[in-house]
Amino acid sequence: MKKQLLLLFFITSIFTTSIAQPPMDSYVPTITLKNEKDSLISLASLKGKVVLIDFWASWCGPCRQANKHLRKLYSKYKEQGFEIFSISADYSKAPWKQAIKADKITWLQVYDEGGIVANKWRINYLPTTFLLNREGKIVAADLDGKELDKRIKSLL
Repeated sequence: MKKQLLLLFFITSIFTTSIAQPPMDSYVPTITLKNEKDSLISLASLKGKVVLIDFWASWCGPCRQANKHLRKLYSKYKEQGFEIFSISADYSKAPWKQAIKADKITWLQVYDEGGIVANKWRINYLPTTFLLNREGKIVAADLDGKELDKRIKSLL
């Protein structure tokens, strides 16, 4: 029994370590998902902008609170080349679309049907964010409040 458990642990560790969140200072893998109008949106189309990738869900209280701050940041910096690429981890589209409307979200929203991207990136909690510089490299993760504002401003 011990040998079987050790073998299971070993096999699990091999597979779980082969897929992980992209490390700092690395380029983000291609992400192309559908928006709320079923049009495909690619993260690559935002190259040249400072981008915040935001994994969230309508049922996540902290995500909904974060949307208030993101709305202010987006309004403040969008004309200077800042974009938010929010990836919904909702189980269905209806609550996601309702949250977009209720939270008055005007930045890019895409739906991760089946959680494929979130699973690939090993997103373990929501919200999870990654800040990209104009070249598309990850320069920070999970910043919020004044620290996020300061970092965005320095990249623009």
